[in-house]
Amino acid sequence: MEKRPNLLLFMTDHQRNDMTGMVQCGREVTPNLNRLAKEGVRFERAYNACPLCVPARTALATGRYPTENGVVFNDWKGITAGDYEPIHKTLQKAGYRVGHVGVDHIRVQPPMREQGLDFFISQEDYEEWADSNGIVTKRSPEQLTRVEEEIEGAYVSKLYSGHQVIQWDRPIEQFKDYYFKEKALEFLSDNQEEPFALFVYLWAPHPPFKVPEPYYSMYDPERVVLPDNIGVTAEKEPALRRRGVPAQLADGVSMAEWKKAWAAHLGLTTMADEMFGQILDALREKGIYDRTCILFTSDHGDNLGQHGMYQKMEMYEEAVNVPFVIKVPGEQPGIVREVISHLDIRPTFCELAGIEPGEGDGVSLLSTVRSKKGEEERIVYSQYSGNPGYGTIRRAAISGRYKYVYDSLHEHELYDLWNDPQEMKNVAGEVKYRDALEKMHTACRKYHEKRGDYFKWRETKA
Repeated sequence: MEKRPNLLLFMTDHQRNDMTGMVQCGREVTPNLNRLAKEGVRFERAYNACPLCVPARTALATGRYPTENGVVFNDWKGITAGDYEPIHKTLQKAGYRVGHVGVDHIRVQPPMREQGLDFFISQEDYEEWADSNGIVTKRSPEQLTRVEEEIEGAYVSKLYSGHQVIQWDRPIEQFKDYYFKEKALEFLSDNQEEPFALFVYLWAPHPPFKVPEPYYSMYDPERVVLPDNIGVTAEKEPALRRRGVPAQLADGVSMAEWKKAWAAHLGLTTMADEMFGQILDALREKGIYDRTCILFTSDHGDNLGQHGMYQKMEMYEEAVNVPFVIKVPGEQPGIVREVISHLDIRPTFCELAGIEPGEGDGVSLLSTVRSKKGEEERIVYSQYSGNPGYGTIRRAAISGRYKYVYDSLHEHELYDLWNDPQEMKNVAGEVKYRDALEKMHTACRKYHEKRGDYFKWRETKA
């Protein structure tokens, strides 16, 4: 590449990897993402550093694993935020014009709004605009579900967005993500300088499922085809899983209700995809599509009833394996099946920009984009430490074949993803998997302890 490319990171919230290429009710769920996947490189085994909004996004932006940067739960007030430079600021210092549009779930010091970026729009701006237009943004009581959640060693009562679906009763032009999409287009229309870096963070398909038309009616619940492990728990699942928030949110939900929830989730996913397509069209109209690196991903997925769980916060593929497609100017399309991490995004963007990424826990993906071959022996990691505060522990290590999970009660999970892609049998106790269990446990422990994990691992072997 003779010139540094423009950079576009487009991120959705709660979007599952298996939505890429999916067809439901006779239509493609993500046609624009599918088109990008044909033009770029799709990474089928991309994993987040945490199946929760703030830790996942902070890790991605800083390039540092959650237990290293300190932001391990949804720290809305930024109490645990450290003085780590986000990729946005790094690129701005390197001469990029930088825009941030969408939800602000990154926690660093100073806060993102005070980083001095060239263009900054967040949910606060939307809420101010919505309030001035008489739009109610608070969650509807009928869409909330009460659970008992572990926080600081005790179980307390909390309200979460549930699976219930209602129709957005206003024009789509007043919907949060429409507002964000328009602001992203504003950045592009005003931008006369290159290179630029635009980060777009949509809210969809995050619950609560308040869905605008035409997306509310787009997928007929009766025609939606569900995975066959909806409501089915894994064999030898550790006891702590049923005390987790996702299991409680899914408790008692009927198959008919899951179909409605899936129809809503699919509708919001298609809505986000169409907005993504409009931004790509803007790049084409400006004649800069071919010199812009475009990366699509999500912060995490959603269990959507599989394993008898709803929302994220667990280590099953539905929550931690995220969509990841990147189109790099001048590079050929293809598919990569080896594991990678969200932590790889920062060094990849830095290499594209011709700058040093600084210290971090990821690796640049440019050589993999060119060769279409990742590191076969690589292991990537994910962690969960509670939502509104320090809580239930999950530590995970994921290789090409295995996924290992260790929890607060020092119980082990091991899934053979080659033979059990739906993770329906925990084989941690089987003799023939003893060596694999020991290898994955050792790798998981060493990685987390090296990065300052506050959780105390037992001294015994797996």
